[in-house]
Order: sequence, then structure tokens, then C-alpha cells
Amino acid sequence: MESEFWKLAPPGVSIHTSRIKLVEVTAEALKEMVKEVTRAAEELATAEVDVIVFGCTTGSLLEGIEWENRLRESIESKVGIKTVTTAQAVVEALRKLKAKKIVVATPYIDELNEREKKFLEENGFKVLKIKGLGIIKNSEIGKQEPWVAYRLAKEVFQKEADAVFISCTNFRTIEIIEALEQDLERPVVSSNTASFWYALRSIGITTKIEGYGKLLARH
Repeated sequence: MESEFWKLAPPGVSIHTSRIKLVEVTAEALKEMVKEVTRAAEELATAEVDVIVFGCTTGSLLEGIEWENRLRESIESKVGIKTVTTAQAVVEALRKLKAKKIVVATPYIDELNEREKKFLEENGFKVLKIKGLGIIKNSEIGKQEPWVAYRLAKEVFQKEADAVFISCTNFRTIEIIEALEQDLERPVVSSNTASFWYALRSIGITTKIEGYGKLLARH
């Protein structure tokens, strides 16, 4: 997420990070990770940032809509800084694109795919297909080349889909989003493009960012 955010950042926007430990991408490990959110947010607050992004897709949707709301509100109440989560950003991005029927590509195990599908459907989307790579080790997800996300997205694509969502903030995507949009003739959103788009818009930055898909370039 950090390297992709830096590539996306328009002039005048800086990226500051605080890390939370996550070795394996499982439901149990994600619940443990969330316990460190307050510490990380307090560190970021010392940089006087304008917005905080909780940058983990499954970590922010793990137990549904109320989980995501509580997570975001707990950060904002602690540090007094506007906060967005990746799960929230993805929902807002898909709504902005007027997508109702979607397909989802992930690096996750089946249990997390099921939770993600449920969350998206609770937010009003019809998930036509979701498929993961079954990777548990977080660092292994980060080592996947962009073409892996490209091929997976093409595998899950359905003609009835209004949009394609590539999930996971640790999954390299931005290099292949434009090519996918041209091939599939549908908007393509990743966890990172949605998170960055929504973070900027939430603090009034409306700069259009070219080269990484319709969401950032047109909205």
C-alpha cells in the first residue's frame, strides 16, 4: 500500500505510515492486528496528518458493517482526525461508479472471501463471483507480481458485471488497472485506488489522477 500510495500522490500530498503486525492473513490474526490500531493512530497523529487510512480490506470488514463503523469511530474518537477504512472506501468507490453487480479477485483463503462477499452484499452489491489465491502468509501476498492480479481478475470476470474489484492492500495492482479496464470494458477498482481516492476526497482534494483507472481519473 505504501509504495502504491506514493505513486498515486499528486503534488503537495505526503504519505505517512505506522505499521501494525500481520504475519498470516486469517480471521484470528486480523482480530489480533486490530488491537494495535489505537497505538498506530496515535503515532500518525504526531505528524499532524489530515486524514488517517486504516489500510486493510479484510481487517476492516471482518465482522460486517458494525465492525467497520466501530473501528473507524474508535480511531476518530481517540485522535480527533478524520479516518477512513479500506472497506468503507471500496463501498463508496463502487457506488460512485454506479456499480451494482460486481466480481471480486483476492489473494485470500476461502473463509475471508466468504466474509468479504457477505460484507459487500450487506452494502447492496450483488457479488457474481469471488475467487482467491488461497495465500495465508502476508509477505507472500506482497511478493506477487502485478500480472498475477491481472490474470485472476480476468478469470473472475462475468459479462453481467458492472465493475471489477481487486481486493487486498498488499496485492500489487495499479500497474495493470488501465489495461484491465481496456480489456474488460468495465471500471476496475483495487483496495488501494479506492482507499487513496476516498482519503483525498474526504479532505477536499479533488485532483484527478491519470493512468490508474476511471475512479481516480474521472471522479
